[in-house]
Amino acid sequence: MKALKLTLLLLGALAAAAPLAYSADSPKGRGAATTQAPASKAHVLSREELDKLLAQPGKVLVIDVRRPDEVSEIGGLPVYLSIQAGDLEKSLAWIPKDRLIVTLSNHAGRAAKAADLLAANGFKVAGAAGAQTYEQQGGKLAKVGKPATTTASTASAH
Repeated sequence: MKALKLTLLLLGALAAAAPLAYSADSPKGRGAATTQAPASKAHVLSREELDKLLAQPGKVLVIDVRRPDEVSEIGGLPVYLSIQAGDLEKSLAWIPKDRLIVTLSNHAGRAAKAADLLAANGFKVAGAAGAQTYEQQGGKLAKVGKPATTTASTASAH
């Protein structure tokens, strides 16, 4: 009898707590500090779409918004303009407006935000792509080696 009462008590507690657990996952149940940013308007390119664009090197400019260490560890596309996401807005003046732009990050999150910024400033943006996503879909990334570090003694010896 005690076991039955304990079981019923536990079931009642679980039934009462379940709606609270589900509401914590809904956007309305979250606090202001954890609300998500609005979704990007940028189109996320598939591997096939990106390959078609890369086949037109005279028309397309790839802007990789990742840090140099991410590019060297993960790999990237063979030809790209490297502008980290945080520096993009102050670099707008020297990005050519006559090229179709593809932005690149690891999984297209930062790239999509960069694409939105570029489009809002009058650039022709084809979309955003993720290097790791591209590779997972069968695309081939170029591996970029880390630049050799030189010390003052080796630099002066040459």
